[in-house]
Amino acid sequence: MSLRSQPARALWLVAGALAVALVLVLTLWRPDAAQAPGGHTALPVADAPGGGDFTLTGPEGVFELAELRGEAVLIYFGYSWCPDACPMSLAVIAQALDALSPEERARTRGLFISVDPERDTPERLAEYATFFHSRMIGVSGQPEELAAAGRRYGAVWYRVEGGTPTAYLIDHTSASYLVDPDGRLAATFPHGTPASRLVEATREVLGTATTEF
Repeated sequence: MSLRSQPARALWLVAGALAVALVLVLTLWRPDAAQAPGGHTALPVADAPGGGDFTLTGPEGVFELAELRGEAVLIYFGYSWCPDACPMSLAVIAQALDALSPEERARTRGLFISVDPERDTPERLAEYATFFHSRMIGVSGQPEELAAAGRRYGAVWYRVEGGTPTAYLIDHTSASYLVDPDGRLAATFPHGTPASRLVEATREVLGTATTEF
C-alpha cells in the first residue's frame, strides 16, 4: 500500500468505526426504533451563545456545571433515543477523549445533556453516557431547567410525534460545545466536526497545545 493511500484508509476506518457504534447504539438503546418517525432534523444554534453555568440532575443527584471547574468540558445536547446525530456526535467526542494523552484526559470530560427527561432517567443516562466513554457524564432535568441551560448555549429542540406516545423523535441543535477550565464557553462546533478539531481545541484550553515550526 502506498503512503498516499494511507490517509484515505484511515478515514475509512474511522467512518467504519462510527457506523458500527451507530448500529450498536440503535440495537441496545432503541428497541422500538421501527415505531418512531424516520429521520432527525438537525437544528442550527440559536443566536450567539454566551455559555455559563447551569444546574441539572445527574446520576448522583443535583449536578452543577461549576463542579467541573479545572476541567475542559465537551458538551452535547440530545437524547438517548436519537437515531442518528446523537450517537454519531457522542462517538466523535469519545474519539477526541481517546486521542488525548492520559494526563489531558484526566482534565477533560464529556457531558451529554438529555432534552428528553420523560424517557431518559438518571439511571439510563448513566449507562448511556458511559457506553460511549468512561469520562462522559449524562444529565437531564426539569423542562424549565433544561430550557435555561439551552438558552445559555443556543441549543433548541422540539418534539416530533411518532406511532405511539413513547415512540417520538426530538429535533434539536446538533452542535457540540467546549467549555474551558474556568467555565467559559471557548468554542462551538457544528455537527460533523472531526474529532481532530475537538482535540486541537481542547488542548488549546488546557494549555497543552504544541506549536509546529
